[in-house]
Amino acid sequence: MKAPRDEIGNALIDLKEKGYPVVVIDSDLASSTRTYQFQAVYPEAFFEMGIAEGSAMSFAVGQALEGFMPFYVNFAMFVTGTAWTQLRQACYAKANIKLVGSHPGMDDGPDGASHHALEDLALTRVLPGLTILTPADAEEIAEAFEQAAKIKGPVYIRVAREPMPVRDKSVVPRVSDIAAIADSGADFAILFEGTVLEQATDGYEKLIASGKKGKLIHVATLKPFNEQAFYRLVEGCPLIATLENHTVNGGLGGLIAETLAQKAHPARLSRLGTPDTFTESGNSRQLKAKYGISGEALFNALR
Repeated sequence: MKAPRDEIGNALIDLKEKGYPVVVIDSDLASSTRTYQFQAVYPEAFFEMGIAEGSAMSFAVGQALEGFMPFYVNFAMFVTGTAWTQLRQACYAKANIKLVGSHPGMDDGPDGASHHALEDLALTRVLPGLTILTPADAEEIAEAFEQAAKIKGPVYIRVAREPMPVRDKSVVPRVSDIAAIADSGADFAILFEGTVLEQATDGYEKLIASGKKGKLIHVATLKPFNEQAFYRLVEGCPLIATLENHTVNGGLGGLIAETLAQKAHPARLSRLGTPDTFTESGNSRQLKAKYGISGEALFNALR
C-alpha cells in the first residue's frame, strides 16, 4: 500500500532533472502535498504564495508567459474551486499551467465538507481546452506528470491522498487514456477514475467470485475523452457502472451518461458516487463506504 500523493515531490524533481523548466507554486500546504521534497532540492524554483489561491493561479499564468512550466499544487478543493475564476481565465489564454489537486473527493475526511472536493471534475470538465488526468496508484504519478508536461496548455491532475495497492506493471501496464485493466467477459463493465482503484477492484473481484464476467476499465484521461475506445470497450455489455470519489453530477458518471446517450446505447447505467448532498467529517474510508463508493455498492449495482 502506498499513497499516490507521496510521489508528487519526487515526480516534480524528476521532471526538473529531465530539463523541463518546472517551477512549483504552493499555498501553505507543502508538507501535506509533499512539494517540500522539491523545495529542498530546488529552492530557487519553489514559490510560496500563502493562502491566496487566486493570486497563486494568476502567478502561475505569469510564470507560463515567461517560458516556465508552473505546477500549482494544492488540495483539489482549493486549486479548482477557490481559484476557479482565475483558472477559467487561464484556460481562455491557453496558458501552459499544470494543476495538481491532492486530497480529492472525501480523501481529506476529518476536515469535512469545506475540504471535500466532490465537484472538481465537474468544475474542470466544463472549461475548454483543459486536459484532466486521473492516475491511479503511486507508480503512475511520475508518468502522469510527464504526460502533462508534454501537453501544451492547461492540465489538471487528480492525485489520491489515501494509500492504495501498487499494481505489478508487468501484469497491469499503466493506462494513459482509457483501457481495461481486467477483462473476463461482457456481463458488465465498471469504469472508474484513478483515485478509487481499490474500491473498483474490490467490486470487480466480488462480481467475478459470484460467477459473472466483465471488464474493469480505468479512465485515466477524463478529458479529452476517447469516445471510440469507450464504445469498443463496452460493446455488448448490458450493465455499466461508474465509480468516482466525487458527486454523481457532472463528473465521470455524467460524462459516461452523456456519451451513451449520444449513441442511444441500450446498456443500463448505474452512477456511483456521492448523491446531491454535502458530506460530513469522518474517516475517509468509512465515509466512502457510507456514501456508496465501495466494492459492495458496485456488486449490488451489477449483480
